[in-house]
Amino acid sequence: MTPFHQILANNLVASITNYTVWFAITFWTFLETRSVFATGMIAGLYLVFIAGTAIWFGSLVDHHRKKRVMLASTLVSFSFYVLAFAFLSATPTGRMSDVGSYQLWAFIGLVMLGVLAGNIRSIALPTLVTALVEEDKRDRANGLVGMVSGIGFLTTSMISGLLVAWGGMTATLILAMVVSIPVFLHLRFVTVDEPTRAPDIAALPRRVDLAGTLKVVGAVPGLFALIIFSTFNNLLGGVFMALMDAYGLSMMPVQHWGLLWALVSTGFIASGIVITRTGLGKNPLRTLMIVNLISWAMAAVFTIQPWIWLLALGCFTWMFLGPFAEAAEQTTLQKVVPYERQGRVFGFAQAVEQAASPLTAFMIGPIAQFWVIPFMTDGTGAELIGDWFGTGPARGIALVFTIGGLFGIVLTTLAFNSPYYRKLSAAYLKPEPT
Repeated sequence: MTPFHQILANNLVASITNYTVWFAITFWTFLETRSVFATGMIAGLYLVFIAGTAIWFGSLVDHHRKKRVMLASTLVSFSFYVLAFAFLSATPTGRMSDVGSYQLWAFIGLVMLGVLAGNIRSIALPTLVTALVEEDKRDRANGLVGMVSGIGFLTTSMISGLLVAWGGMTATLILAMVVSIPVFLHLRFVTVDEPTRAPDIAALPRRVDLAGTLKVVGAVPGLFALIIFSTFNNLLGGVFMALMDAYGLSMMPVQHWGLLWALVSTGFIASGIVITRTGLGKNPLRTLMIVNLISWAMAAVFTIQPWIWLLALGCFTWMFLGPFAEAAEQTTLQKVVPYERQGRVFGFAQAVEQAASPLTAFMIGPIAQFWVIPFMTDGTGAELIGDWFGTGPARGIALVFTIGGLFGIVLTTLAFNSPYYRKLSAAYLKPEPT
């Protein structure tokens, strides 16, 4: 097994560990509090932390050996899981059911920081694709990364639902602590030959160089526009993260919801297989825009009726298309950005793109809880469309998805037909390394 494949396997187990905890804390909080507002806040806070730390994490990746920062990521996650477990054990159970309890939010914060530390790996991995994979094979390698992510998502979805149903967050944190140990030990003995840093780059101060990162991004024709276009996926992602669990758990028990996510996560695997075999085509930007358009269209219809099969189809489509957009962006960055700057550029792109999701999550959670749900329960919406759309809290959430999807279709269509899209497409076809 090559070093790249060993790192990919190690990252798979680490991702399963971290995102099992993430799914579990969201499921568990909703079941404890029955509050859509709480799940929306969790999603929003997490994405704010992702956006706020991404540039710093990217600088860490560029300034240190990639393997070293990945090892540090595992240690930090493990430490926060230990603290969260100790805090949960010492807190009266009743306090965790009160959405206004500081103990609940302190516990969520500890868990969130443990998951957040794992994000360093998501920034370091695409830079290792650059270092360890030949240029003409990177799009397929990125597809393999997407496929492995799908396997992890499938496993995560299944494990988290069963864990919460069986042992709550206590069992989840115990599993995370136990698995983190072999993940660290395995990576410790993987040999990674990274390119030697140029003397002028090595002599630079190790700090968060935002100005230098902006200069690199600005020097590549169309790169800023690529990052802006990529935020469309994350606008949709914010709606999904804020409301999807609440919607799904209103229709089925938590263990069934986790198994459904495991089923639809095969979309990640299927798309990874397609990308590894066919690549991304001549114009990755066109792929990105088509993915956005289809995703928004599906978001507008997959909750039009409270049918589980329609919900599953919508989630599968979202999972299947996501890796195409991510691989398109990563393949472009890996070719046009110097290796020694890629961590910062990947971090910057993540920070800008993820900034859209917290905005959506923070807005959608309260809007759904305090306006749309009453509107569709016993308000005007229930009177106007309740006969065919349905009424109640779950149908209020469904209406948010439909409106958001229609709005996204309009935005994506405008972007697809803009002169900026045509200019950027031309730049993609003839990228010039800085």
